[in-house]
Amino acid sequence: MHNDSDAKSRSVNGVKGVKGVNTRNTGGFIAGFIQPQVREMVIEVSARLCVVLLLSVFAYSAYMQWRLAPERITLLLLVVATLLTVGLSLFARIPEKRDMRPLSFAMSVGGSFYYLGIELDPGVRLVPETVGATLEIAGILFQLFAKLSLRGSFGILPANRGVVSRGAYRLVRHPIYLSYVVTDLGFLLANFGWRNALIYGGLYALQTGRIFREEQLLGQDPAYRAYQANVRYRVIPGVF
Repeated sequence: MHNDSDAKSRSVNGVKGVKGVNTRNTGGFIAGFIQPQVREMVIEVSARLCVVLLLSVFAYSAYMQWRLAPERITLLLLVVATLLTVGLSLFARIPEKRDMRPLSFAMSVGGSFYYLGIELDPGVRLVPETVGATLEIAGILFQLFAKLSLRGSFGILPANRGVVSRGAYRLVRHPIYLSYVVTDLGFLLANFGWRNALIYGGLYALQTGRIFREEQLLGQDPAYRAYQANVRYRVIPGVF
């Protein structure tokens, strides 16, 4: 008489085994394989829903402020720029590798959701509204150019989404950050206040740390190190 464990297929957790294959740990193996993927997807979907909620609150607040003063074009453009900056990350592809260290996470979240702390009430106009709006439009257009150059390889957390050296990335290594500087400068100069100055000062301290973190991650890729050798400056040509 043959041993039953050798002669017959087994059923583990309701799944039939295959003759000659040890299925004792099949359930645990499948769970171990699927669970990280499911967990990653749940985190991704939850984060993107949170982005939608926060953007909606901000956009509504800015719209109500604009209704009180329709001549404030820079306020509307701030909303447009914010939607581009954070909103498009909702459609970015999930990267193969990203930096989930606590400091990187904190800098990324602070650098992405700073707009929630911006004072939307009218401030001191250091430049005419039209000058501020022109800077914002220039920054928005350059941001679009840079993101089109990436073709979906962008997001909130530092990540390796592949090395890109085309389009705006021939000029500086982080052209999207350059577009942020131009856009934010336009809004701040037309809506100056100490609160906004502190918010933007803190923002670019975080963004600088974020850049170094991104390059630390990307620098593990030989292709990116070659790109660094070809494109010398990070954000501002001739300066940084």
